[in-house]
Order: sequence, then structure tokens, then C-alpha cells
Amino acid sequence: MSTNRWTIGRVRVTRVVEIEGPTPGPFILRDAVPGRIQEIAWLRPHFATEAGKLVTSVHAFVVESAGRRILVDTCVGNDKPRPGIPSWHLRRGPFLHDLAAAGFAPESIDTVVCTHLHVDHVGWNTMLVEGRWVPTFPRARYLIGTDEWRFWGQRAEEQFGDVVGDSVRPVLDAGLVDLVASDCEITDEVRLEPTYGHTPGHVSVRIASAGEDAIITGDVMHHPCQMAHPDWASRFDVDPAAARVTRRQFLARHAGRRILVLGTHFASPSAGWIVAEGAAYRYAV
Repeated sequence: MSTNRWTIGRVRVTRVVEIEGPTPGPFILRDAVPGRIQEIAWLRPHFATEAGKLVTSVHAFVVESAGRRILVDTCVGNDKPRPGIPSWHLRRGPFLHDLAAAGFAPESIDTVVCTHLHVDHVGWNTMLVEGRWVPTFPRARYLIGTDEWRFWGQRAEEQFGDVVGDSVRPVLDAGLVDLVASDCEITDEVRLEPTYGHTPGHVSVRIASAGEDAIITGDVMHHPCQMAHPDWASRFDVDPAAARVTRRQFLARHAGRRILVLGTHFASPSAGWIVAEGAAYRYAV
């Protein structure tokens, strides 16, 4: 089990990892070829190998605030048909065991936030029980952006199987979903922040407590190399131009400030600060 914990004022954040390790950069970021990655020295040793492969992670964050346990993004999930990605296809991983071992049994989660509805952010919304997809967190309210559902509810992400059908509609059908505004306040310390582009309703999660601040990125960036090259687009950006604008605004807004940036796909240690460097930025951990 791999976990990290941080305290932001009165808020505690725990990271629970589902998958972590080297991945071919061009799979996610077409421009992230080994030679270009090797040029960014500060990526090593945490975020890239000496050979220039990206190191990435799929993980969830549990945010404890005002007596609530808020699970941000639910990874890939088990038993899901995910053609095209062998390590995701029909997984049998220990994520739920690891979540419970970190102190968070599924029934103790009272809020689930989906920053967006891509395959690796909704997988553990549901689990397979006697041939049916049922909500994994039966006592939770699942918060999904109204704009995000308006987009994905009309189409299927067929590249990775029926993601909406096996990981989103079952919680809707169970009456557990609240469609919310992109700036929804969850507690007086935790709120959503619109960061559109990667998807039409994409959000990040902002934490502000007792004079301390943090933000969970979602997929504003898939990897810290996009701080050095903000124009590098993800293959999975629905609107690459809008995603570039949002990413540059995000980096400029948080650079040089004591805002802990928790990367949703950033490998361990997964938390750091954005520092301006020339015309771009770097990630200080």
C-alpha cells in the first residue's frame, strides 16, 4: 500500500494509490518523447526515469473537513472491461483494501467528487456484485458537475468501454448523484473550482483552512512536465486550446504562492509548489 498524508490548516488529505510507475509519455502527451523529457532535469528522480520515461500515478485523495470524508476521484476500478490498456482491463487490484487500511472503509465515505468523468476518475464509483454494478460507497453523495454530465450523458467513451454505463449511470440510478455547479462549496474549507478544457465541466478542488491553502488539480495537468511546457496537450483533452489557456492561467495564478499543489496523476510525493522559471514553471517538492 502506498499512501501520503498532508495537513492544510484543519483539513487532512490522504492519498491512496491504485497504480504507479513508468509509462510511455506519448501515450498521454504526444510531445513527451524521451529526449524532451531528459532535457527537464528537475523531473528526476520523482517524475521521470533517467531514460526519459514519465512516471505517473492513478490515485485518490480523501479530504477530511468539518467532519466529512470526501473522496476525490475514484481511479480505474476492478473488473471493468477496458480494452486497449492491459493494466486497466479487468483489474483485480487491492485498492479498496488499501483504502480501508488507510482508515477509510467504503461505508465511512460520505462524499465522492468526480473532477470529471474520464475512465480513470470514476472506476471505483461502482463495483461488481453478483453480476451487477452497484455503488461502492453506498452512504455517499456523488457530486458530478452539471456541465460535465450534460456533455458525457449524451455520449459514451467507447475508446475504453462503456465507462458511463458501468461507472456513472448505476450511481445515478441509485439516487446517489447530486449534479452541482462548478464552483460548489462542499464545506466552508473545501470547494470546487472550474478548470474547463480537458473536459467541458472539469473542476479542481480548492482547500482553504486556517490560513493555509491547497488545490487538487484533476487533469488540468497530467504530469509536471506540463509546467515546463504548458502548451503540451493531452491526447484526451476534449478542447486542447481551452485546456492550454486554463493550464497557463492555473500556473500563473499559483506560482510563487504557498498553495500546496496536489497532482491527481503526479507520482510520489505528489505534492509541491509551482515556481516560475523563465517563461515557464517548475514543480518544487
